[in-house]
Amino acid sequence: MAAISERRRATNESIRLVTTLVRREIWDTLRDWRMVVPIIVLTLFFPALMSWVANYALRGVARYGAEIVGERMIPFLLLVVGFFPISFSLVIALETFVGEKERRSLEPLLATPLSDTQLYLGKTLAAMIPPLLAAYLGITVYLAGLYFIEGWTPSPILLVLTIVLTTAKGLVMVTGAVVVSSQTTSVRAANLLASFIIIPMALLVQGEALIMFWANYSVLWWIVLLLLVTDVVLIRMGVHTFNREELLGRDIDELNLASMWRSFRARLRWELWFFGVDVPKMPPWLRWLGALGGLYRLDIPAILRRSRWALLTVFVALLFSAYVGYAFAERYQLPLDVLQREVSSETFTRSQNLGLFTFTTWDVFVHNLRVLAAAALLAVFSFGTLAIALLMLPMAVIFFLVVQAASVYNPIVFFSAAVLPHGVLELPAAIIATALSVRLGAVFMSPPKGMTVGEGWLWALADFVKVFLALVVPLLVLAALLEVHVTPLVVLRVLGG
Repeated sequence: MAAISERRRATNESIRLVTTLVRREIWDTLRDWRMVVPIIVLTLFFPALMSWVANYALRGVARYGAEIVGERMIPFLLLVVGFFPISFSLVIALETFVGEKERRSLEPLLATPLSDTQLYLGKTLAAMIPPLLAAYLGITVYLAGLYFIEGWTPSPILLVLTIVLTTAKGLVMVTGAVVVSSQTTSVRAANLLASFIIIPMALLVQGEALIMFWANYSVLWWIVLLLLVTDVVLIRMGVHTFNREELLGRDIDELNLASMWRSFRARLRWELWFFGVDVPKMPPWLRWLGALGGLYRLDIPAILRRSRWALLTVFVALLFSAYVGYAFAERYQLPLDVLQREVSSETFTRSQNLGLFTFTTWDVFVHNLRVLAAAALLAVFSFGTLAIALLMLPMAVIFFLVVQAASVYNPIVFFSAAVLPHGVLELPAAIIATALSVRLGAVFMSPPKGMTVGEGWLWALADFVKVFLALVVPLLVLAALLEVHVTPLVVLRVLGG
């Protein structure tokens, strides 16, 4: 009983310290009029402007009998109004650690009895509250304007969904910005990296626009769940990587290309191994076997183990995309004649060289290689999110077609004949490449312990290059051969052309 009482007192004391820190941080933010006044003015002006735009759009489309366009535009503008204040209030979160470090006001705070976890959570909570309040204020102003001008009010489910979705996006943006603030060395660098947070969220808003125009609100709840999971991951990542001593001792990173190249080249090396044989004693013309043995027996498995969380994230995302494809196929059925034409003629005549285009093994290989390379590049600019999105899209399309094919073929037979022959190699290659791309982007928010962001990124890049060249490329070559020369024969034999 005494132990339980002691734990309760410790918990209460921890909560008291965190709430005290939150109050102190919010007060410091609110008393800076140069930060608060622009946020309030923009928060009030932009929703009022959107109310006028919505009113003008409703009247404009009504002239042409397209009232439904205006009705679908109003909920989308509601999402934009909630997103806009969070985007320009992000400077508060970016100032959380690195701003105070530059102002030399962080040292006294770090000397308090707060633990690293309490300090990080307190600063994060304090950074969340002003942007979310600004977003709620903007939504209120927008809805008030529509109510008094047009008499329009949202349905309860739409209002709840908008508030929850805005909150989830705000939490992700703020927690990501706090991670950036705790890992960078200057406010200028933090502001530059913040664009990698805003860009994916802006693209997400565009995707939400399409969903809003289709009025398929159930998909938005899945987006909320995905954002909440991302937020939990970011908070755990930030707590895990935050260290007050490293924060104070970290200086501005110097761009030294020669040193970066030496570090990258060192990371590209691996141990030699060949079934227990002493490789240096092997004949020179056989030592390459030791290099291959070390690469495939030791190095690549170690890289995949280091990437296990990224692999799990990509796998879960693919399951979600498969569900999305299934859900859309159930909701939007293709006409039977169109489906038969797509499945039986256009899709498979390319394999018989009867169509307008002749697809070769090289064409398929280069296409897949280009997509995965583009995913790696986009991952660097989006903390890995766009790489996952680029892989989710074709998976959703595949499952959409598989479910649609149920009206013509057995879906399991169709999937086994049209996808599996080459997919057993192509899909693992895509998952592995995407997971390593996710590491390339995520390292900016969570560098390996004891490493700077630059060192962690070079390590992730070296891992990506080794696995991509040694494992992904050979798998893509074999998959392309199967897709061009084997899959069409299986399809024609099993599905009868």
